[in-house]
Amino acid sequence: MTDELNGDLNSKHIVLGLSGGIACYKAAELARALVKAGATVQVVMTEAAEQFITAVTMQALSGRPVFTSTWDARGVEGIANNMAHINLTRHADAVLVAPASADFMARLLHGRADDLLSLLCLARPIESCPLLVAPAMNREMWAHPATQRNVAQLRSDGTHILGPGSGEQACGEVGDGRMLEPDELLEELIGFFRPKPLAGQRVLITAGPTFEPIDPVRGITNLSSGKMGFAIARAAAEAGAEVTLVAGPVHLATPRGVRRIDVQTALQMFEAVVPQASLHDVFVATAAVADWRPASLSDQKIKKNGSKAAPIFELTENPDILAAVAKQAMHSGRPFCVGFAAESHDLLKHSREKRERKQVPLIVGNLGPATFGRDDNALVLVDAHGHRELPQANKLTLARLLVADIAVRLAAAASSS
Repeated sequence: MTDELNGDLNSKHIVLGLSGGIACYKAAELARALVKAGATVQVVMTEAAEQFITAVTMQALSGRPVFTSTWDARGVEGIANNMAHINLTRHADAVLVAPASADFMARLLHGRADDLLSLLCLARPIESCPLLVAPAMNREMWAHPATQRNVAQLRSDGTHILGPGSGEQACGEVGDGRMLEPDELLEELIGFFRPKPLAGQRVLITAGPTFEPIDPVRGITNLSSGKMGFAIARAAAEAGAEVTLVAGPVHLATPRGVRRIDVQTALQMFEAVVPQASLHDVFVATAAVADWRPASLSDQKIKKNGSKAAPIFELTENPDILAAVAKQAMHSGRPFCVGFAAESHDLLKHSREKRERKQVPLIVGNLGPATFGRDDNALVLVDAHGHRELPQANKLTLARLLVADIAVRLAAAASSS
């Protein structure tokens, strides 16, 4: 978990439910992560869950007494009326069941209420306390028609299904059914609570460097880490957009809910972006695309020849991805184009010049040497009317501010058309 998530769940009260399953061990780390992100966490466990992890552990990590029985007479939020199934959700912002076993999901579907956790799920105020479940079961159980029917009906009833993941399972088999990892569930929950100003919009983003090969082992590249572009992809997905991320060679995890296309060279990025750009509402070009590439590629490693003379390469210009998409937008009206300017000096001057040269409505300027590889940044937004600075902050915070700004511009354009 990164420090940039601290405070993302401030003021949120989460009821964390545990049903029976080996994935209960992940719930311990999840509870800790939720608290670290600013949430208050009230744990409720089924009898089966107590076979896998103790209430003592969950109480220590959540900082609150754990509830396990419908007949628990302890008070909740100062109310002592022996109605924990009512009181536990009246001030909750969400109920998250993780892990949710196949049996527990079946209980939810049928409105069963024979333990505290299923009872509070049934008794919760639906409009103010959403239900999210993270399935965790064997791959055959997940694939079974009964489970799939249950999942479909739960979705229809308004339940939010998180996952499952795929991979090696505790039984030794491999496939779908694993509970998402704690950091994935945290990201899902944070995104769930974020505003959705880009709902229904399609966003295309480029990120990272490109690599232009000289021979099989060498090439021309740059220091871009891709972190800003990946943060924007996450922020756009949180805002409700359908996001496609075209990424150069970077080692970063794909944000939840984002479709990723990996490329290496500028030409590959051009071919991945330009044909589908007009199908999107927004294009954000954060990638640091190489301006030139070797005119020819050696099919073998270029060796020293003993003369100490360095090899000479002829370079040819790469196509301009942002300019090509901007030209499409001038004719079709979409996508709304946002360019990035990574400069080493005279940031505002060069950003203004780039905006005019590329003919795009918005350029985001930043100082490349001061941000490449770092987790923080400072941005300046330059449009036809002037500029606005976004001061130093972590890249996810800046990405959310940028996405919110783009959403306002889209809404203004829609209202004036």
